[in-house]
Amino acid sequence: MTGSDGRLRFDHDAVHRADELRDAGRAARRRMPRSAHAAFAPPADRDPVGILRRQHAHRVPELVPLRLERMTANPFAFYRGSAAIQAADLRDAPRTGADVTICGDAHVANFGIYASPERRLVFDLNDFDEAAYGPWEWDVKRFVTSVVLAGRHRGFAPDDVVTAAREAAAAYRVGIRQFTRLGALDRFYLQADVRRGPRSGGASSQKALDRAIKAAGRRTADRVVRKITTTAPDGTTTIAENPPVLTHVPEATERRVLEIARTYLATVPSDIAVLLSQYVPTDAVRRVVGVGSVGTRCYIIVLSGPAGESLVLQVKEACESVAVEFGGASRALSPAVVAPVAKDEHGHRVVANQRVLQSVSDPFLGWVRQDGHAFYIRQFRDLNASIDTETLGRRAFGDYVDACGTVLARAHAQSPNAPFIAGYLGGGTVFDEAVTAWSIAYADQAAADFETMRRAVADGTL
Repeated sequence: MTGSDGRLRFDHDAVHRADELRDAGRAARRRMPRSAHAAFAPPADRDPVGILRRQHAHRVPELVPLRLERMTANPFAFYRGSAAIQAADLRDAPRTGADVTICGDAHVANFGIYASPERRLVFDLNDFDEAAYGPWEWDVKRFVTSVVLAGRHRGFAPDDVVTAAREAAAAYRVGIRQFTRLGALDRFYLQADVRRGPRSGGASSQKALDRAIKAAGRRTADRVVRKITTTAPDGTTTIAENPPVLTHVPEATERRVLEIARTYLATVPSDIAVLLSQYVPTDAVRRVVGVGSVGTRCYIIVLSGPAGESLVLQVKEACESVAVEFGGASRALSPAVVAPVAKDEHGHRVVANQRVLQSVSDPFLGWVRQDGHAFYIRQFRDLNASIDTETLGRRAFGDYVDACGTVLARAHAQSPNAPFIAGYLGGGTVFDEAVTAWSIAYADQAAADFETMRRAVADGTL
């Protein structure tokens, strides 16, 4: 309606002020004390082997043994592949009720360096297969537990492991407080540019970062093509077999993969579609990736451009998030995402949540569904690299996990409930101590599950 002064007047939704949300977070401490997060109570019906078996039912059968081989390497490797088990264990754990877009698998190996579209190197989360809309506590507990297990695997003294876990939790708490003091738009534009600004770590931290930057510079499409391809007798470039990591697929599967690449163009921005129209696919193979992802359908496609340049795309299957399937998270996407998404369109879920959580994302991201399977597509080998925690000394390890905690806070800070989290955590260390205690207990549980799994593999149960 129009008012007497000519202005358009209308009713609108109430603006949820940040200070009101912070007050609500502080008030939540009365019904859910921060210290309550310290106790890990294993569900009476927990069945880690059964959960893994349930996951294997939907995977490529001949790759399941490789997944088990990778997961039985050590407790940290097992933890990396057992997000579903932890999601089930967190289903009934204490929570504040404030949901955000979560990574769902925020362990220390799922952070890394990659290139922005402006060709700047940034440090951020880099795995979103399990991303969903759920309790912020789940990401924090998975992250801090991974610090404990990675520190133990590295051979650090128990006191040093506890200190690193506590500092990682504190980095998240301080980060969420600092970020929520900014406006939502300022938070949205924040990026962790690895080449800019003062470095807070010591010499060993700088050395580890420099190694990662150097490695990122070598991970380009042209370089990977030269590394994994050969020239066939007819002069064409083909990917060399390297079973089981790289294997060519039957012609029918290859045609389906190329159809996925063609169909996915409808889900990318128009400038990317025009760019890709200048490239022609010349080869496609199945590729084995990660630890927990082994057995899902994953392919890489080599495309050749008009100047002989190469572009490599990765097509990866997206299954239901373990946060939803095993943890009972109520939503796959934030309620703010109003575009309709089919319940089983998990490729779209991965891409949408990745764009929320990352400060800047791959412009080639897209998704498609084919023959009952959901996939997402991204550029392969675009100046991306990870920092190997097994090479880090105690100081550098602490700096690294602090950076991860801050980046996780920045990701959560994109959701409307972030000021609530900041108010709940406060300025003290109560939550830091509690989540560290929980994570130590859960790391012990994960180590026990690792032994259970090894026995199950040895006796043929799994």
